[in-house]
Amino acid sequence: MISYHIRPVHWDDPHELEAIAEIEAVCFPLAEAASVDSIRQRAVAFPESFFVAEEDSPAQGRLIGFINGCATDEFTIRDEMFEDVSTHCPNGAYQAIFGLDVLPDCRRQGIAAGLMDALIAAARSAGRKGLILTCKERLIPYYEKFGYRNLGVSKSVHGGAVWFDMVLEF
Repeated sequence: MISYHIRPVHWDDPHELEAIAEIEAVCFPLAEAASVDSIRQRAVAFPESFFVAEEDSPAQGRLIGFINGCATDEFTIRDEMFEDVSTHCPNGAYQAIFGLDVLPDCRRQGIAAGLMDALIAAARSAGRKGLILTCKERLIPYYEKFGYRNLGVSKSVHGGAVWFDMVLEF
């Protein structure tokens, strides 16, 4: 088992942002992955909803996963939200999730669940009504374990994929 901790992103650390973009490139196809520029913009715009999983000793400081997304008053994610940080509404009713990424060699150890739990707790603390995300069909059962409800095929065509809208309401 990997020993790790979850913490807020260091939005002002260019090396950390590059490491996050590298994780994103491993976890998503090129058409769907956020660029380092997009990661940087997100980290600056909504650091309160951008968490990283960092490995403890012996690899102190190695990032192994992250979760991020803007706050919004919308009930589903629009494709524009992935690229335009001005869609972030700090007092929004819902916490959107743009990505939940864990390096392949670190999966199946509860890291993704830990990241999800951290963002759910932050959303509750911020007084949000719940969280929204889009996922591929094969991941619907995973998110349902957290209490998300499948709303069906999304209008999102991000990266040319078929996505499903999911919502977790408090």
